[in-house]
Amino acid sequence: MEILEVKKQKTMLDNVLEQFNKTADSMNLNSNIRKILSITNNEIIIHFPVKMDNGNVEIFTGYRVQHNNALGPYKGGLRYHPTVDVDDAKALAMWMTWKTSLAGLPYGGAKGGIQIDPRNYSLSELERITRRFTYALGDNIGSEYDIPAPDVNTNEQTMAWMADTFMSTKSPNERSNHKHVVTGKPVGSGGLEGRDRATGFGVYLTLRLLFEGRNETLKGKKFIVQGYGNVGYWASHFLNNDGAILIATQDAHATLINTNGISVEDLYEHCKPRKGSTKGFEGAIEMNPDDFFGLECDFIIPAALGNQITEKNADKIKSKIIAEGANGPINNEAEHILLNKNVTIIPDILCNSGGVIGSYFEWLQNRNGELWPLDEVMFKIEKKLTINYKRVEKLANTNKIDWRTAAYTIAISRIETAYIERGIFP
Repeated sequence: MEILEVKKQKTMLDNVLEQFNKTADSMNLNSNIRKILSITNNEIIIHFPVKMDNGNVEIFTGYRVQHNNALGPYKGGLRYHPTVDVDDAKALAMWMTWKTSLAGLPYGGAKGGIQIDPRNYSLSELERITRRFTYALGDNIGSEYDIPAPDVNTNEQTMAWMADTFMSTKSPNERSNHKHVVTGKPVGSGGLEGRDRATGFGVYLTLRLLFEGRNETLKGKKFIVQGYGNVGYWASHFLNNDGAILIATQDAHATLINTNGISVEDLYEHCKPRKGSTKGFEGAIEMNPDDFFGLECDFIIPAALGNQITEKNADKIKSKIIAEGANGPINNEAEHILLNKNVTIIPDILCNSGGVIGSYFEWLQNRNGELWPLDEVMFKIEKKLTINYKRVEKLANTNKIDWRTAAYTIAISRIETAYIERGIFP
């Protein structure tokens, strides 16, 4: 009897390794450095108990994967989501290594989180879970070693709890030296003015620069956003201020459309008391979620989770521009289809790097004991991101390669140089 082989769906880790190997081949990466960069340095899995509001104890699983620190301390977010596992954390940590290198920052890459749906827990339970996870991580994180930040379903409050817990484990005369153990904190607790909008601003800025390079403006351009959290909202906010029109959004609860334009601010106010859900918004009507990516628009912003655009829906896409607000929203099979359709993809490690650039400035601010006003912060982020954008654009156009390969080439070349110059210990 013939046994049919079931084709295994590719993971984010499969995608990032394929992207890395494709770039390594194209740039003839040193074979020894290729071996080093294809694996992670450390993979930390922690099981820890937390007492719930009802007195029962639950066991949670947390992860921290540290990919590479050749350029500086590990840097990367922590996400609270049911899909968090070690392989996803490995993929996201590798992306962070490329992202921080491309951005010209003195950081490596890490990622992690807790396998949890935060909607099922009270605020006090989330605080205890966060504090216990931080304590369990111990010296696996640190201001000059590994610096977490917010990610999916975590925010400035999460970071404030983490910073306070970590600082409390140090002697009183050392505590203030560890404020920069995390970034993305509230402004009153050492956070950076503008860090909340930095990632979304970066998505907006890369799109603005793309259209400027084509002698066009954003005015009147129609766009759709998957995910209306921090990144989706702030990207839409800045785009809308420049005259672009949001016509559709999609999240786990609803897919909304209004071809005349959805009010960015009204939708945001609707979501706030509903734990981010767009469902029930009166300024748009619900549509079939399977038709979302096939809508007629000038550009698409996937700003939710990874592997959202696949070979199953890539053919439906009519837009000629995709700006990756999320990490890894397009799998490699879908990317091949899209590139053959002449779709320009602004890759995640460039498009959403405004967040880590903002984190770097927060880290510096804490380290140096300074306080910068919002306009100065936004100027710094825009200046650095514009330089990075121009470098990727130039290499893509000069070598006639796609933008992701161009961005990866710049990022990996910088790490390769560091290894060649320093050598391998011992």
